[in-house]
Amino acid sequence: MSNKTDNKKSTQKRNNLLRILKLLWQTYPKLLPIALVCIIINAIISSIPAIFSQNIIAIVEKSWKTGDWSSVSGQIMRYVAILAVFYVISIIAGIIYQELLVTITQGFLNKIRVDMFSLMQKLPLKYFDTNAHGDIMSHYTNDIDTLRQMISQSIPALMASSIIVITVLFIMIYYSIWITLMVLLGVFFMYKTTKHIGSNSSKHFRRQQKSLGKTEGFIEEMINGQKVVKVFNHEEESIKKFEELNEQLFKDTESANKYSNILMPILQNIGNILYVVIALFGGLLMALKVPNLSISGLAIGINIIVPFLNMTKQFTGNISNASMQVNHIALALAGAGRIFEILDQEPEEDNGHITIVRVDEEDGKIVEKQERTGKWAWKDNTKQGQEQYTMLKGDVRMKNVDFGYTKDKLILKNISLYAKPGQKVAFVGATGAGKTTITNLINRFYDIDSGEITYDGINIQDIKKDDLRKSLGIVLQETNLFTGTVLDNLRYGRLDATDEECIKASKLAGADYFIRLLPQGYNTVISGNHDTLSQGQRQMISIARAEVANPPVMILDEATSSIDTRTEEIVQQGMDQLMNGRTAFVIAHRLSTVQNSDVIIVLENGEIIERGDHNDLLNQKGKYYQLYTGGLE
Repeated sequence: MSNKTDNKKSTQKRNNLLRILKLLWQTYPKLLPIALVCIIINAIISSIPAIFSQNIIAIVEKSWKTGDWSSVSGQIMRYVAILAVFYVISIIAGIIYQELLVTITQGFLNKIRVDMFSLMQKLPLKYFDTNAHGDIMSHYTNDIDTLRQMISQSIPALMASSIIVITVLFIMIYYSIWITLMVLLGVFFMYKTTKHIGSNSSKHFRRQQKSLGKTEGFIEEMINGQKVVKVFNHEEESIKKFEELNEQLFKDTESANKYSNILMPILQNIGNILYVVIALFGGLLMALKVPNLSISGLAIGINIIVPFLNMTKQFTGNISNASMQVNHIALALAGAGRIFEILDQEPEEDNGHITIVRVDEEDGKIVEKQERTGKWAWKDNTKQGQEQYTMLKGDVRMKNVDFGYTKDKLILKNISLYAKPGQKVAFVGATGAGKTTITNLINRFYDIDSGEITYDGINIQDIKKDDLRKSLGIVLQETNLFTGTVLDNLRYGRLDATDEECIKASKLAGADYFIRLLPQGYNTVISGNHDTLSQGQRQMISIARAEVANPPVMILDEATSSIDTRTEEIVQQGMDQLMNGRTAFVIAHRLSTVQNSDVIIVLENGEIIERGDHNDLLNQKGKYYQLYTGGLE
């Protein structure tokens, strides 16, 4: 079982690496080959000093034997000059590929971030409901950073070291196969050491990334809920929980870096020992006058042994460097795996073919309008040239709908209801009864398990999701404002709205008076949900934002829950105007806010148990009567 798991992980890492390389090639098909060629040139030139040293030693050795030193300096200077030219080429190639790698790395990471963010906008809400937001954020920070190090440093260094090792190996074989075999024997021990330590390091690096995501997720929760923590004196328990997560992160990071950090000293010492062994082995071969087995045909002598010692250092040093880069790449591949988990998520399915348009009637024919005038209509795009239009009225119906967030537990059971155009339909019931779930289904944040939901007689499965949601304005219990001016936030649902329209909507929602008291009024920059606006003020801006979007149907999910009673009266008047002429769905715990609804639907355990207007339900003396007369609002 363990072998199968290891093989699966190994295959996954290999696939992740190939995927990164493929994406790099697709992103920079011209710059990447140039960078690779420069890396190869730089690495090969770094491998050839041994050839020059062998020739120079051979010249000196020959002159020493013959006693003729007249041409030595000229020959040596010629080799030095050639080597200098190679080094200049190496420096130029190094500068070029380093500069190119900056562009390639940052451009690639930019593309990955854009791809991740673009896909996240298309993911279903279920993904965000089932994954810690802090863990998702760590994909954009820690995981992306591991990719940066791999692309800009680890892969180029691994490639250069590999080329140097291969080049030096061929040079060693050319000069002496006997000594080369001894070097390879030492390398075998280095390989076994690297494999053992590297596999353990990779395992702990993967754990480190997961622990880091959990820790960051917990920190984000604590920051967002700091007031609740203080209210309930939960500081000590929060610290204990953080210490547990941080301790696990410490252990995983310690283990990962422990294996990683001991690898280089071990490999360096093996290289040093091998250096001494090669010196002794080469001297023994020379002393015993063992015939050299080589391509060069040279006998074993000082001119072979001295360059071999340098090549051994270079050979083992680059193997050690390559081994260290493998660890960094393992860490990056762990991060890449987490990134690809997001990129491989299935976006929301949208098989709809009906869109929403503005139309007007001219000479008995329906004509689409580009401007904001005209009436809303559904446009069936299945037949090109024979488009069919259905006027948007706001008739929403659910028939025998079943739904569960998980397959084994239904939240809604056999729900059937209707909202006629212009009606105000309210949902009441205990927390968890399924009120918000119904509105989530109308928006298609989730899709039903069985039954049917229609909108003006059209199955909402046939309407494109963007167009469906464009027709539905929603004010949530939890308000979300975004960094920008007040006007920017008001225009969030309709970017072409004028200042006058935004101000009118704000007056309708009761927000105009306090907005004008802000330092720059409507041009005041607010920092999302972390500014000095009260929860009630943010809610009023949220209500005004929905009015600016001017949708045909409104959904108000506990829209006044964060507003005091006095302000609620002001906002309620604005909301009544907001819902005037529109079909509206209202969810409320305060029964006083739904008394004027056309239909009130009482939910319990995912089922409709009562329906009617306020007076009808009071006369029935059922659940609604108990809630109303008992004051359980």
